[in-house]
Amino acid sequence: MRDVTSKRAVVIGAGFGGIALAIRLQRAGIQTTLLEMRDKPGGRAYVWKEQGFTFDAGPTVITDPDCLKELFDGTGSVLSDYVDLMPVDPFYRLCWEDGASFDYNDDQEAMERQMAAFNPDDVEGYNKFHAYSEELYQEGYLKLGAVPFQSFGSMLQAAPELIRLEAWNSVHTMVARHIKDPHLRQAFSFHTLLVGGDPFKTSSVYGLIHALERRGGVWFARGGTSALINGLVKFFEDLGGDFRLNSRVERIETEGDRATGVTLAGGEVIPAEMVASNADVVTTYEKLLGRTPRGKSKAKSLKSKRFSMSLFVLHFGTSQPQPQLAHHTICFGARYRELISEIFSGPTLPDDFSLYLHAPCATDPSMAPEGMSSHYVLSPVPHLGAADIDWDVKGPEYREKIIDYLEERYIPNLRRDLVTTRIWTPKDFKTDLDAHLGSAFSLEPILTQSAWFRPHNRDDVIDNLYIVGAGTHPGAGIPGVVGSAKATAGLMLEQGQTVR
Repeated sequence: MRDVTSKRAVVIGAGFGGIALAIRLQRAGIQTTLLEMRDKPGGRAYVWKEQGFTFDAGPTVITDPDCLKELFDGTGSVLSDYVDLMPVDPFYRLCWEDGASFDYNDDQEAMERQMAAFNPDDVEGYNKFHAYSEELYQEGYLKLGAVPFQSFGSMLQAAPELIRLEAWNSVHTMVARHIKDPHLRQAFSFHTLLVGGDPFKTSSVYGLIHALERRGGVWFARGGTSALINGLVKFFEDLGGDFRLNSRVERIETEGDRATGVTLAGGEVIPAEMVASNADVVTTYEKLLGRTPRGKSKAKSLKSKRFSMSLFVLHFGTSQPQPQLAHHTICFGARYRELISEIFSGPTLPDDFSLYLHAPCATDPSMAPEGMSSHYVLSPVPHLGAADIDWDVKGPEYREKIIDYLEERYIPNLRRDLVTTRIWTPKDFKTDLDAHLGSAFSLEPILTQSAWFRPHNRDDVIDNLYIVGAGTHPGAGIPGVVGSAKATAGLMLEQGQTVR
């Protein structure tokens, strides 16, 4: 045995998962270098600033702040020293084309009153679903969310509870078992889309998201999600960590079945006893380990998996405030099941859409110049493997279609008041983030691609190579990738105490 402080680690990628892992390693005494290929940290949580507007690339829904606060345990610092989290109310405003709406938050009385207006019987049904979601939260999140599934035996140990909770059923199946109104079925099943899952196929375990939100609330970082990212990076550096921007990793170096460090695009070699990748999981094996037998075989295996949908994102700033908008609005289109099927399966871009509209100035006016408003609107779309779309051509057309829709239904005089726009397409996910097929959330979170069936937090062959982020257990979303950092850090610290 020897002290972990004699070990060095390299973490590739400064998304939420990579930063959270680097913090856990550094605070434990492992000297850690965090490498980011872009000019700013955040990964998918990137930021642009244009004409006084702040545009978060996403994610913008912050749940379970306790998982972030836990990163500071034992350091003498707290999360609030680095970032100000502001509560969002309502959590979401859900709107339908028939004029119906539903403000979803943690006010039980208000929720029940709204549900009764749709269907009085669904109040009792909702409460049963909520109780079920609480069970999922206890078993799937608190007990298993940060536990690495490195062996099939670990999966078998969890199996009895997963069977009892009917994990083979989909989220929508379990919602529909308790709730009859079609609006409310959508209201309590759409959450899987926020982590890249089809509610009609995603394991019912992901129904825990409802309890997670009801328990911990929905939050927004003052100054935007990027302010949270920057605060966590500052904390990592205050712990003595080494953070480097514009540092693209060319390859992970190996000797036999051991990782020995990384080589940057400019030729610099950074040696390390442990290497962890927060890069896209296919990119990690296909490109960073592409010269090794393990990299080639694992990449081939991963490419046969099912990947989550992609996203089309339109960022825009308006010259007028938009007080009619909630912070988060889910704009349901005329179709639900059929539209989601086309989004995940292709083979073309659907003619219609459902949208997530972000209006952060409802909570934090500093996101835009005084008297103005900053927004983004997100449309789930097929990934590049599901639909062959020329986004250089289709992107501008799709932008205009979405602007027309928003102006008609949500933001009067939008075209007149537009100050600036920017679009982000599946092509950008592929080129700027090295995301396989332009997928926005890595592997699709179906049961056969969850827990042990997901890429492991520690590689099965190169046992000092680790994975963190959306592509490993437990999956996408801020709580998911921060949970993956906890699971991966536990394995790395365990190895850091052992001499081979």
